[in-house]
Amino acid sequence: MKTVVITGATSGIGLETARILTGQGYSVIGIGHSAENCVMAKESILFRNPDAKIIFFTADLMQQREVIRAADEIAKHLDTECGGELYALINNAGCVRSWYMTTDEGYEQQFALNHLASFLLTHKLLACLKMANGLVIMTGSESHKRTKVRWNDIMLSRGYNPLFAYKQSKLCNILFAKGLNDRCASSGIRAYVVDPGLVKTDIGNKNTGSLVNLVWKIRKRFGVPPSVPAQTYAFLCGQAEKAEGLYYYLCKENKYSNSKKGGNNNDNFPYLRNHKSISFGIILIFFIRLIKHKEKHFFYLIPHLTNAIIHCTKFFTDMVCPRGHSGNNRATHFIHSSVERATA
Repeated sequence: MKTVVITGATSGIGLETARILTGQGYSVIGIGHSAENCVMAKESILFRNPDAKIIFFTADLMQQREVIRAADEIAKHLDTECGGELYALINNAGCVRSWYMTTDEGYEQQFALNHLASFLLTHKLLACLKMANGLVIMTGSESHKRTKVRWNDIMLSRGYNPLFAYKQSKLCNILFAKGLNDRCASSGIRAYVVDPGLVKTDIGNKNTGSLVNLVWKIRKRFGVPPSVPAQTYAFLCGQAEKAEGLYYYLCKENKYSNSKKGGNNNDNFPYLRNHKSISFGIILIFFIRLIKHKEKHFFYLIPHLTNAIIHCTKFFTDMVCPRGHSGNNRATHFIHSSVERATA
């Protein structure tokens, strides 16, 4: 029986993916943030499928010490129950934030959970993946397009923009998957990124401010149920021959950003850091899009209005935490030094 690890498996896309894969005969190891949610998710899956093979581990993946602890526990379980083999690792856990918040270790929270946790968990379980010629699947987002990694301030401590932070973390998912394929294809490992599209989940309602919470409550009404993108993860896991693409949407290969080419250099997409100088331009872009797409698409443009509000309202920028760069330096060192160690 093939074993799959899924992060963020207690709700939304992760839970639906676990439900589908257990129904197809996979053994699923879920990771959830709280023990209570893990119990509820397991009971939900077993209620529909009493024969499902499902087990949960609890971890706050935003904290790297928790990622390491969970990975060690999972590796021991794989050794004793699965011959040390891991068929697929689905890095699905993610978050959004309204303002600058850091983990206990000093990393910006969206970057920590959306990217670093996936990177570190993959690194820790890489030996198990190699034994099974396994898959690594990231939950991405179309928002990674027209974005770059701000390498000189990767924690975004200077002029924090929550939307940009989310987009940067999703671009890093693409870069990581591409880098993993470049380095580990010879070991039989294949990495993918799944674009779930707009989905009815609560990602924008967890630990966010009133504005983001309101926007997401309105916007997610137009999304698809989590069971729709969950089919793409099952599709990739079910291929007799590993699919050749990198970026998938609705079970089909899709185009992704050219930012992953050429090392994602800072010169690719010049970034203006002066909020006052770009605020008017952002508002202008919003109204141009509103006119272009007309009223029936208004709610799809709400994120652009939110972006404008964030740049124009001093309330958000005043909430930026002290501007030390220790988190930036640690994160940059972590990415550049660990990628070779993880794939050696």
